[in-house]
Amino acid sequence: MSVEDRGHLLTEQLDGTRAPLDRLSIEEGLARLIEEDLQAVRAVEAARPALAEAVRLFTSVQRGGGRILAVGAGTSGRLATLDFSELPPTFGADPTRFVAEIAGGPRALTQAVEGAEDSAEAGAEAVRRNGIGSGDACLGIAAGGTTPFVHGALNEARAQGAGTVFMACVSEEQVPSPDHLSIRLLCGPEPVQGSTRMKAGTATKLALNALSTLTMVQLGKVHEGRMVDVNTQANVKLVDRGLRLVSALGGVDRAEAESLLQAAEGRVKTAVVMARLGLDAPAAREALHGVDGHLGRLLEEPRR
Repeated sequence: MSVEDRGHLLTEQLDGTRAPLDRLSIEEGLARLIEEDLQAVRAVEAARPALAEAVRLFTSVQRGGGRILAVGAGTSGRLATLDFSELPPTFGADPTRFVAEIAGGPRALTQAVEGAEDSAEAGAEAVRRNGIGSGDACLGIAAGGTTPFVHGALNEARAQGAGTVFMACVSEEQVPSPDHLSIRLLCGPEPVQGSTRMKAGTATKLALNALSTLTMVQLGKVHEGRMVDVNTQANVKLVDRGLRLVSALGGVDRAEAESLLQAAEGRVKTAVVMARLGLDAPAAREALHGVDGHLGRLLEEPRR
């Protein structure tokens, strides 16, 4: 079997400018790894223009009622699944509209499913299975840029008329992309050659955090730095958080906040509008609907 040489890729190279990690003391090794992770932060900073465009695309898709599918293999797929799975409890996002697929299926979340990433057809099938098409978007993540599963998904998504975003830790020159948007997180060779679970994974996690969080902000799910669409009925901690949110934003004491939150069926924004504008729950919900759920717009407060 002929196997393509990937040694030229940035993520596969050996950093020959520094002493190998296994030649360092534990203390020296920790200092080295921390410095390497700072390179991941700088790589995300350099990709800021592309990340901003991706936020605009995802926001547009969500406002239009579309869905976002994220695909990846190994670390990339696990990070995408982790990020998207946090959106419903944190921001009240509809879980059917933020979907992640990892090569090898759910079993690959906790153990390696070797060879699954090599199937472009499996990636394409993930797109078809999720019904991704016009009005939707597909985010493909591949640290080294060459994963067939990811490219199969992106190719199928483009063919179906969906917007596509490719995220990789190698340059356009090394791996060109025909996708609508290309996010390149160029953090350099890994401290352990080829181990992209390290700073490539860190850069990917940072980028995903930024993409999803800022999309939620644009959709009105954050107000004055607070997660006002959080599920306040999920557990005791979140009940308390909801009470504090309504008290602070509604200008009421904790007892009144509890009464308002109960009437609002646990919805913080509805309870705050009830407190601030003197409305009942149905009227508060209707008022929020009229401003696409943006609490600040309804309360006529300047956006920050």
